[in-house]
Amino acid sequence: MRIVCTPDGVRYDATGKAEGRGAYLHDKKSCWERALRGSLAHALKTELTQADRDYIAQIISELKDDE
Repeated sequence: MRIVCTPDGVRYDATGKAEGRGAYLHDKKSCWERALRGSLAHALKTELTQADRDYIAQIISELKDDE
């Protein structure tokens, strides 16, 4: 799964081809939760806003639990 930093904020990139600095994450909640704690902002070379964090939290809530 790819997340990309756009001028409008961080967005999920289902196509994997959106313009902007991107980062790939596994489709596991634990991976996204760990990324949200700091590594995602570092990979995207940006500060995550509260709106970005809320958006990512919404994605996390839709992922299935780790197996």
